[in-house]
Amino acid sequence: MHYKEAKSILSPRNGMNLYRGCTHGCIYCDSRSACYNMQHDFEDVEVKINAPALLEDALKRKRKKCMIGTGSMCDPYLPLERKLELTKTCFELVERYGFGLTMITKSDLILRDLELLKRINASAKCVVQMTLTTFDETLCRIVEPNVCTTKRRFDVLKLLRDNGIPTVVWLSPILPFLTDTEENLRGLLEYCREARVYGIICFGFGLTLRDGDREYFYKKIDERFPGLKEQYIRKYGNAYEILSDNNDALMRVFTETCDENGIVRGNERIFEYLHAFEQKNTQLSLF
Repeated sequence: MHYKEAKSILSPRNGMNLYRGCTHGCIYCDSRSACYNMQHDFEDVEVKINAPALLEDALKRKRKKCMIGTGSMCDPYLPLERKLELTKTCFELVERYGFGLTMITKSDLILRDLELLKRINASAKCVVQMTLTTFDETLCRIVEPNVCTTKRRFDVLKLLRDNGIPTVVWLSPILPFLTDTEENLRGLLEYCREARVYGIICFGFGLTLRDGDREYFYKKIDERFPGLKEQYIRKYGNAYEILSDNNDALMRVFTETCDENGIVRGNERIFEYLHAFEQKNTQLSLF
């Protein structure tokens, strides 16, 4: 871990990354890709120590309320967040200034801030996005080794449901030869159904591999699944988009299950929902 004074915090679409790098150890992580020009080891997490001050200044300058997002490049609930509370501090600013909030995470540490998220959702909108990739718990501990397993994330989704906080699941990536089975998909979809998620983001059944990410992925599957790296290379070479041979069959299962259970599955519709600010509990002036 190391600290950095950032120059800005919000992107043009009101997203922020409070940390840079990750210690979850997911073998497929796109954020390792060389195109992001990270100048430090991926596990040596960069902490944007002045993020709260930058965020408060940015929120004060906003002419209109909007949704603030985080987690697209780095999980806001890394283990070091327990001590630093950088995410919590920034979320408190979102509440103070009356903005909406959405974040992507794999961590049950989010439950530490449950009351804060409930307050944001009561006055504006708070949507928790959670990634689910692997129904089998043993396999999950291999492909996502340093973060809570899928079963625990399912428990978190149910707790959020019970507290009135809407959720969205990212069903990605799905790893050919490992998790691209109907059994895996149906298990994950049943979790989504039981948790009554608003929607599921799915770009097809596969993953993407770029320079930097690809090398790490191949190294890890070679360590844990001997011979699988050669299968990938023979079939996909250095392709960016790695689509499972089972994609069409899995997509039919996905589509049917979502439609039968009223789960939104159109990515554009879900992204519109995530970006739509909603003001709640407003009171009209008497004058």
